[in-house]
Amino acid sequence: MRRREVLFGGAGAVVLAGAGGALWSLRSPRAALAASAEVFEITKTDEEWRALLSDAQFEVLREEGTERAFTSPLNDEKRKGVFHCAGCDLPVYSSEKKYDSGTGWPSFWDAEPHAVGMREDNSFFMTRNECHCRRCGGHLGHIFDDGPQPTGLRHCINGVAMTFKPATA
Repeated sequence: MRRREVLFGGAGAVVLAGAGGALWSLRSPRAALAASAEVFEITKTDEEWRALLSDAQFEVLREEGTERAFTSPLNDEKRKGVFHCAGCDLPVYSSEKKYDSGTGWPSFWDAEPHAVGMREDNSFFMTRNECHCRRCGGHLGHIFDDGPQPTGLRHCINGVAMTFKPATA
């Protein structure tokens, strides 16, 4: 019995230690994508995505990781412009719908029309609404129902999953 406790306790410590890093994930994105049966306009192999994305972008967009709160410069971005998917450059969020939620991640009360898809996320022993780029399937973040009007939604998005293009005068 003690040996089992040590083995299971050690495995739990490894999971918790991994969660303390800059990025973390407890489920396989491939399993989630396969289960969703979605087909995306842009598809690439892991090798192609790795060549295109930074390690942090790959972890979030392709493996459904999460960046640490308050680490993205896009959280403090206040200029007018458009946030694009870092994977395929699709415009996904407008600065006009961005607000400071205090969570440490860029937050928006709505996405650009037809820019994001959603699916159920049952990781971390809870059910959440995961959102992803509708064109390439890249994981962006989650959507919660505690945001401001007019939608009452909070799109809590990983900054590393996006790039920002300022509006031209």
